[in-house]
Amino acid sequence: MKFILSTFLLLIASVPSFAEDINITADKQVEWHQKSQKIVASGNAIATKGTMNIKSDTLTGYYTGSNEQSKGKIQRVVALGNVRMHSPKADALGDRLDYDIINDSAVLTGQPAKIKTNKEEIAAKENITYYPSKQEAVALGNVEATDKEGNKIYADKMIAYFEKSATSKEGLELRKVNIFGNIKIVTPQANVSAEKASYLPNKGLINLYNNVIINQQGNILKGDRAETNLNSGISKLIAKDSKSKVKGVFKEKK
Repeated sequence: MKFILSTFLLLIASVPSFAEDINITADKQVEWHQKSQKIVASGNAIATKGTMNIKSDTLTGYYTGSNEQSKGKIQRVVALGNVRMHSPKADALGDRLDYDIINDSAVLTGQPAKIKTNKEEIAAKENITYYPSKQEAVALGNVEATDKEGNKIYADKMIAYFEKSATSKEGLELRKVNIFGNIKIVTPQANVSAEKASYLPNKGLINLYNNVIINQQGNILKGDRAETNLNSGISKLIAKDSKSKVKGVFKEKK
């Protein structure tokens, strides 16, 4: 199963440059608040930069310096209401998007916050946050990831780590994903649950830890650790130590 959080980076990675040079339009009005140093657009507000745009009911850009000096010094962009963020790679949907340049974080919230591509979708009840300088994305709260085949991963929290790539056009590639809390993987072949997991895309491996249970059409395997090789399709349970045992209950065929 291809992990889905990588699509969030493809959508959000261009935000830093996006915030430096912004074009804002609105159906209703665009206000410049000189004293409070902000620009407020309302009524189908749209902010664009290249092939990327943010649409929302209202959009506020906070800057420093005078109007003539403010270009390139926008410190924060907040989109509120029916937020739609679009790039050629993916779309984000939510109630609020808050990109704080100074604190280096872009936070998408909603009921739930969603990231969609033509192949997959990730949703989180609390928020999805990207930290540009750390090259790290975090999804929190009843996280649900779904691919085009209908495979699903449920968890309390997912953290994706990225690194620079010489082959990727985006300049970054997914290096590792850590998954925590009430993990459940649902596929047509089996249901798997665990307390902790990690995904290594370069190796095609998913490692699951603590109270691992694999239910494959009524055949149940239990252990301390499991390993799934996405390339070979082989899964195996591994005992924690020599004192531990791997247990299995196999359903008799009629």
